[in-house]
Amino acid sequence: MTRALPVVRFRVPTHEDAVVWHRLFADPEVMEFQGGRPAELSVYEELTARQRRHDAERGFCLWTLLDGADEVIGFTGAQPWERDWGPVGETEIGWRLGRRFWGRGYVTAAARQTLERVRAAGVADVVAMVDARNARSIAVTRCLGMRLAETYTTPVSRRKGHCYRLAL
Repeated sequence: MTRALPVVRFRVPTHEDAVVWHRLFADPEVMEFQGGRPAELSVYEELTARQRRHDAERGFCLWTLLDGADEVIGFTGAQPWERDWGPVGETEIGWRLGRRFWGRGYVTAAARQTLERVRAAGVADVVAMVDARNARSIAVTRCLGMRLAETYTTPVSRRKGHCYRLAL
């Protein structure tokens, strides 16, 4: 039997969301595949500001993710791949949740809504860059019907990263 996906809602990130994200992601387990250490508040302040610009300019961004009770649980969405390695110039979908929200289907529900929204914004295909050791995120890419297209060695950590693709 397939379990029903939970209710999730998106909003464009506010400046206050930077503080909430900083708190939610100040967990080594959450950051295990993002460098291993929590980021400074200023990183999230810049990230939320950039996402507001992306939403205004492109119609999509990494949105603040809310559960059915309107509690901020993380983010999900899409943004341009902005590094000088990997799928340069492509649109990446991504997600990150606070640890206590893992395993409930939130990411899959939110990622499916993300695909609908970026398709409606005119994006033809997306990528998801996932650390090769991140079994949870790899499972989400499979639920979305994405296929492994390339493998990269990340320049800083020297870890294997998988690039999954999906035509919309």
